[in-house]
Formats: sequence, C-alpha cells, structure tokens
Amino acid sequence: MNMRRPRPSDPRRTPDERHEGEQLLFLGEADLPADRHAFHREELMAFIQQETKDASATAPVSPVAPVRRRLVRPLFVLPAAACSLAVLAAGALTLTGSGGREAVAGPPLTATVGTGTGSGVPQLLDRISLAANKAPQVKVGAGQYLYVESKVGTTYEKTVDDKTSLASDGIHRRQVWKSTDGTRGWLIDPAVSPPDGEKLDRINEKGASEPAYLNAPTHDYLKTLPTDPAVLLKKIYKETKGKGNNPDQQAFTTIGDLLHESLPPAELNTALFKAAAKIPGVLQVKDATDAAGRHGIAVARLDETSGARTEWVFDPKTFTYLGERTIQVRPQGGDSGLITPGTVLYTEAVIVRQAVDTLKEIPSSGV
Repeated sequence: MNMRRPRPSDPRRTPDERHEGEQLLFLGEADLPADRHAFHREELMAFIQQETKDASATAPVSPVAPVRRRLVRPLFVLPAAACSLAVLAAGALTLTGSGGREAVAGPPLTATVGTGTGSGVPQLLDRISLAANKAPQVKVGAGQYLYVESKVGTTYEKTVDDKTSLASDGIHRRQVWKSTDGTRGWLIDPAVSPPDGEKLDRINEKGASEPAYLNAPTHDYLKTLPTDPAVLLKKIYKETKGKGNNPDQQAFTTIGDLLHESLPPAELNTALFKAAAKIPGVLQVKDATDAAGRHGIAVARLDETSGARTEWVFDPKTFTYLGERTIQVRPQGGDSGLITPGTVLYTEAVIVRQAVDTLKEIPSSGV
C-alpha cells in the first residue's frame, strides 16, 4: 500500500489562492510519533461507521445487490506525519502521503524486550525530575525557531494484493524547525517528506490558525500549562477523556507528546515527570535502547489493548531524556496479528535541541 502525502501550501495564502491539488500538513500531524496516532484512528473509524450506518438507514432500497467497496484503513502504527486525512465524505476515507517511505524501506525493527517492574518508579521519576530542573535551559526567543534533530524509525504493516507483511522505514535522520507560536515550520524526513522537506503549519482549509492542544503543543502553549503536578494531571485526564484505549494509557501518551520535539520550561518538565508518577501502571525498564543505540533506563507503560509498551528512555547516570520507543510485548499484535514480541513499532533518539534564527538553519551541533 503506497500512501502519498501532499505538499502543504503557503500559510499566507487564502484557500482560493492555493494551487489545485495542494493540501495542508498540520503541525500536529508531524509532531506525533507513530503510536500516538492510534486513538485518532479509532475516533475516525467510529465516525465512519456511524456515517455509513446513518446513510444506510435513509438510502432507498435497490433490487440490485450493492457493490462492497473495500475501505483503505490506516496502518496499525503510523510513522510520524505518515498520512494526512484528506477527504472524509459519504463514508469514504482517502489517505494521502508523501511516498518517501519506499526510499528508506527495510525489514522490521526488532529489539530485546526488557523486564518491566513497578518497584522504584516514584524514586526514579523523582531523580529524573531533579535532573530536568537542574539541566541547562535552551532559550528560544521571539522570532526564533526551535530546531530538533533526531533519529527515528517505524515498523508498519504493508498490504499488497491482499497479502500483509511487516516492513520498516529504517533508522533515519529527521529534522524539524518550529516557530514558537507554531504558525511556521519545516520538516525534513525522508520517510514522509520530499528530499528538500516540506512546510508545517497550523492553518486549516479556511485559512484560520489551528490552536495548539495537549497532544500537539507549541512552544508558547507549553508556557501556559500548570506546573503543579496534580493540577496538570487533572487537566490531562479531563481534556483527553474518551481518547485512546483507556484513560491512564492516554494520560501517559499525552505526557510523552508534551516531551516530543518540544522544549518544556524547567518547571513544567519537573511537573510532567511528577505527574507521570501518579498514573497507575507506570513501570521502569532497567535496560532500553533508543534509535541511536544508546542504552538507558526507561519509564514505561503497557497498553493492555494493543499489547505494546511505550518507553521513555533516559541516560542511566545523568537521567537526561534520550528518546522514546514503542515495543510489542504481547503476541499477535496489529490488525494482521503479525506483530510479534520484540517488534519495535516506533523508536526515536533526540540528538539536538537548539534555538536558531532562521527557518532551515542548522546549528553547528547539528551538522
């Protein structure tokens, strides 16, 4: 299945000024790592099913047997920004993507599944919180951009002629530039963008700016969040109610979204880790590996529905954040049941976080 993604259009133009066939790439789509698209898929599929049911109830009876049209479903796990939900009408879903994945296609990513334990989790998160508070802070000033460079990789289900197999987009370099308000940005990721990259913006089809939210934050938005762990966690549960496979897993995922390709203030960083300690089912894994091959200790939680475990990986000595991975723990994962324990569904290693003055500028540490 080859999903192509359109180039986003210039946010300064109105919808009528955009070229025919152009569509928007919302910053939130590019922000989210692979496993975080799951709850969006579930909401979308439920909507489609309801629309189809409503249409069937009002449709006239025909003596001719209807033609069953196969619905192209999103993959079990989508790479960050892998597809844009372009058209949703009359119960039909159209997926569009960049087509870059084929250039970096490879075999499924695998790793050893580490043993998770609930013992010592609060103490570990306390040490991580303290390290986050004391770490040197990167300042992103007005008019600057946050540059994040990482190594990422995703394993996905690929269906060709009704035959499903597992493949990956390999471990590759990903570069993102974001303005502090999220209105301007740029993405270079060979798995999901053209070779020279593509624009990111928060402009919808009406030309209006889309607001930031918990699962797709901007730098400015992070500054508005409460830094009291209990208040922050209450806000997360309230605003993500009904999303994900269960409230606790979604709360854990949302905290990960706030860490992903962003730069939370020190006080918020501390609050996020202290809030994570209050979520039931959070574990520690004493040996986990990020996309750069760096070994660390992980704060993790198993999604009981999918059987996959999301792990935030930290340096075992300094407790600085290294990256994230989602690894299958239970057998028969995915829509096909082909995803076996040890399959790495998504992996990320943050290499550089830095403020730059211009879009597409690469700091010396990112060369």
